[in-house]
Amino acid sequence: MSNEQTDIAALRREMVDICRRMNSSGINQGTAGNLSVRAGSGFLITPSSLPYDTMTPDDLVEMDFDGTYVGRRPSSEWRFHRDILKNRTDINVVLHCHSIYATTLACHHKTIPSFHYMTGVAGGTTVRCAEYATFGTQALSDHALVALKDRLACLLGQHGQISLGKTLEAALWLAIEIETLSRMYVQALTLGEPPVLSDDEMARVIEQMRKMSYGHAPDAEGINDVARPRTTAT
Repeated sequence: MSNEQTDIAALRREMVDICRRMNSSGINQGTAGNLSVRAGSGFLITPSSLPYDTMTPDDLVEMDFDGTYVGRRPSSEWRFHRDILKNRTDINVVLHCHSIYATTLACHHKTIPSFHYMTGVAGGTTVRCAEYATFGTQALSDHALVALKDRLACLLGQHGQISLGKTLEAALWLAIEIETLSRMYVQALTLGEPPVLSDDEMARVIEQMRKMSYGHAPDAEGINDVARPRTTAT
């Protein structure tokens, strides 16, 4: 087996693991949701209507960007997976699920504002909600691309959420974070519309997050003491 074949086999196993963790984490139920990852000149995607607990690595579908595939019938949402991966060369993974609180907000077509600084994990001051379109259609894909402009996540009107990542782990982490933010926002709304952080503050937050992603200390330079390793006397 070549190195490329070995890598693809490992990727297939990891995809199955992430799919099962989608269910165990509570962000996905039954055969809802789907997952894709860039592979070679195309991508791998979960098959249609196959429960994750019985899915095997061989069940994952190879697709090309022209819509052709090998193996089982791909997820009905293959269009937005293809279009996102084709248009967003900064990411490699597309994760879609119907997590409860994110979908609750999506049913009201609510955008998540910067009511909490962690909204910045999606790459901007908001997590937008895409317009509604019938599942599996090109219209849904088109709306998702608009909502994901300069973002790593969005809600889908009366449908669910999409989270993106460079890796499978990153996409799963973000999907869980979007669901957590959604739950907090739904609960905050019971007390009324919460105040939001300013765009200037969110710009600082996002820059801090960017620094942390590169392994730098989160302390704002020139404002706080900087955490640093202790040196021992010689």
